Amino acid sequence: MHVIERKHKKKYLLENQMEEFHVTIRTSLVPLSGSYSTLWVSLVGSQCECLPVKVVPDGQCLLPGSTCSVVVKPDKEIGSVILVRLRLEARPGFPDLDWHCSDVQLKLSFDAEEVERFPCHRWIKTADGDVELRSDRVCMLNSEALQILREHRARELQTKQHHIRWSTFVEGGPHCIDMTIIQSLGPNLSYTRQSPGTNPYYLRGFTDRIESWSSWEELDILFSHNGKDNAVAKYVQAHWKEDTFFGYQCLNGCNPLQIRQIHSLPANLPVTTEMVMDFLPQGSSLEQEMEKGAIFLLDYEILDQLPGNVINGKQTYLASPLCLLHYNNHGELKPIAIQLQKTAGPENPVFLPSDPAPDWLLAKMWVRNADFQVHQLLFHFLRTHAIPEVCCIATLRNLPEVHPLHQLLMPHIKTSLQINVQARASLLAPQGVFDKAIGCGLKALPLLFARGTDQLRYTSLCVPDDLKERGIDTLANCYYAQDALRVWNALHRFVMSWVDLYYNDDQVVQEDSELQSWIQEIFTEGLLSFTHTGFPQSFQTKSDMSKFITMVIFSSSALHAAVNFSQVDFSLWMPNSPPAMFRPPPNVKGSVTEEELLSFLPDINAGCNVLIILLLLSQPAANYVPLCQYCEWYFSTGAPAKLVEIVQKELKAICEDISKRNFKMELPYPYLSPDAIENSVAI
Repeated sequence: MHVIERKHKKKYLLENQMEEFHVTIRTSLVPLSGSYSTLWVSLVGSQCECLPVKVVPDGQCLLPGSTCSVVVKPDKEIGSVILVRLRLEARPGFPDLDWHCSDVQLKLSFDAEEVERFPCHRWIKTADGDVELRSDRVCMLNSEALQILREHRARELQTKQHHIRWSTFVEGGPHCIDMTIIQSLGPNLSYTRQSPGTNPYYLRGFTDRIESWSSWEELDILFSHNGKDNAVAKYVQAHWKEDTFFGYQCLNGCNPLQIRQIHSLPANLPVTTEMVMDFLPQGSSLEQEMEKGAIFLLDYEILDQLPGNVINGKQTYLASPLCLLHYNNHGELKPIAIQLQKTAGPENPVFLPSDPAPDWLLAKMWVRNADFQVHQLLFHFLRTHAIPEVCCIATLRNLPEVHPLHQLLMPHIKTSLQINVQARASLLAPQGVFDKAIGCGLKALPLLFARGTDQLRYTSLCVPDDLKERGIDTLANCYYAQDALRVWNALHRFVMSWVDLYYNDDQVVQEDSELQSWIQEIFTEGLLSFTHTGFPQSFQTKSDMSKFITMVIFSSSALHAAVNFSQVDFSLWMPNSPPAMFRPPPNVKGSVTEEELLSFLPDINAGCNVLIILLLLSQPAANYVPLCQYCEWYFSTGAPAKLVEIVQKELKAICEDISKRNFKMELPYPYLSPDAIENSVAI
C-alpha cells in the first residue's frame, strides 16, 4: 500500500493494493445542511469502477456537521481511485431535502495516516443523480495526464453549459443569464443576504402625495428625519449650492468616473476666455489654462435625444449638458460654464457663475440630474453588475472547478447572478423604480444602456490607465483616485502571484484552451464582439491575463463600493442629485426664481420611492465579507494561503492610512477603505 502525494505539479493518486477502501463522508456545518435522504457512494478507478455502496444505514440520516464512514470492498481490482461518485436517494415518507457535503476522505486502512481528499463543498439534490468528485489538485487541461479526468472536465462543462445559458436583457447591451427567477439558479449559485437593519420608516408614508414639494421647509422636514444620523448627507445639504462642493463631487462623489481633463474645447461648446475670465487666474486665457492641464469637462452627450419618462402621468425631461470646470491654484475644482444641450445655439445659452443665482443653481441641478442617469445605468449597473455577471457566466461555462482561475474568481463574481436577476425583475422592470420614478425610464433605458456598451472602453475599467487618461491621477484632492490606485495595485500583485503559481510562462497561457475559450466568450457575449472597445479576445502573456483578472476583481468589489455605497450620502438631499426633472431645461436666462426650482424636482411620492431604494442599496449586509477575506477551502492552506496573507496585510495597511487621513478631514472619503469593500457584488 502506498499513497503518491504531489501538490500542484505532482499528482494525488491512491493505489489499490488492498481489497478495501475506508471512506468517510462529511456533512457541512452550514445552516440546514442535513438531509433525510439515503446516500450511496462508488469509486471510479483507473481500471474500472465498483458498485455503489449505501453509506447511511436505515434509521440514520445526514446531520449537519456529522461524518459517515463506510468500507468499500470492490469485487475486483479497480486500480488508482480517480473519482468518487455520490448519489442522494430520497427516503420514502420524508421530505426530499438538499444536502451540503463538505468532502469525502479515502484511506486504505482504518489507521492509515495518508488520506486522499475529494472536496465537494456544495449542495447536492436527489435530482442531480450521480455527482462526481475529484481530488483537490488544481490544474489546467493540458496537465491532465489521465483521459478519465479529461472526460470528467468535459462532462462538468457540458452540464454547466446546459444549465447556464445566455440571454439578452437589452439589444446592444452585454448578454445576461437566461433566468428570470432566483430559484432557477439553484442553491449553489444563490445566497442569503442578512439585512443590516436599514429602516426607511420615515420615507414610506408618501406614496399618495402625487404633487410637488410646496416649500423648501417641507423638504427640510423630510431630510431632518432621514438624514439626522448621516454626517455626509448633512454636509451635502449645507454645501450643495457651492461651486467648490459641486467640483468636489466630480472627483469624490458617487460618480468619480465621468470627469476628464481636456486640452481643447468641444466644437459644440462656444466658450471664450472673455466669458470666463473672471473665473480664471488673472491674466491667463482659457487656452493657457487648458495647456496647463487645469480645465476639465463633464460631457453627457450620451443622453442626447433620449425620451424623458412619464411619471404620475406627467412628462419629465432629460438634458445632455456640457460642464466646463477649472482646477485652481488652491486645489479647488469649480464649474465655470454649463450648456444644457448638445447642440449650441441661441436657445441653448451657456450659463455662467456670474448669472443670476437661480439660473446658475438650476444649471448645476441639470448637470447633477444627468449625472444621476449615467451613474445608475452606466457606471454602476453596467460596469459593476453587468460585466461581472458576464465574467461569471463565462467562468461557469468554460472553466471547470479545478481550474485555478475558477477558484480565484468565483468568490468575487458568483453573487452577481442572483442580484442581477433580482434587479432585472424589480428595479429595471415595469412598475419598478426606473419605470415609476427616474427620468431615464423604460423607453430610454435600453437606448442608453446600448450606447454605454458601445462607448465602453477596456482602459476605462483598468484604474491606472483610466486615471491617467482622464488626467485626475495627480490631483491632490481626488481621494477616489488615490485610494483606487492603491487598492488596484494590491490586487494586481496578488493576482500576478496567483498566476505565477500555475503558469510558468506565456506559452502555458497561450496553450490553455479553457482560458482562451473563457476570454473569447466574454468578448463575444459581453462586448458583442465590438473590437473598438479594446477588450481582449485572447491572452498571449501572463501580464495581459493578470491585468484582466485584476480588472474583474476590482470592478466586482472596490469599484462597486465606490459607486454604490456612496449613493445615499450624496442623494439623500434630493436637490443635490435629482432623479428626474419635471420641467424642461430653460432656453433663456432669468426665467426662474429660487422658489420655482422646487417645481423641477420629482413629485413627492416618486422622489421618496427613489430614496427608499437608495437607502436599502447603500448599506453593506450584516454578513458581508470584506475584500480578500476568503471562506473557500482552497485558500486555507499551502501557497494560496500565503498569498492571501500577503494581500490582506497590504489591504490592512491601506485601511490604516485611509483612517488616519480621514480623521483629519471635515468630509472624509471612506468608500475605498478595504474594510468597507465587499468581496463581491451582493447588493
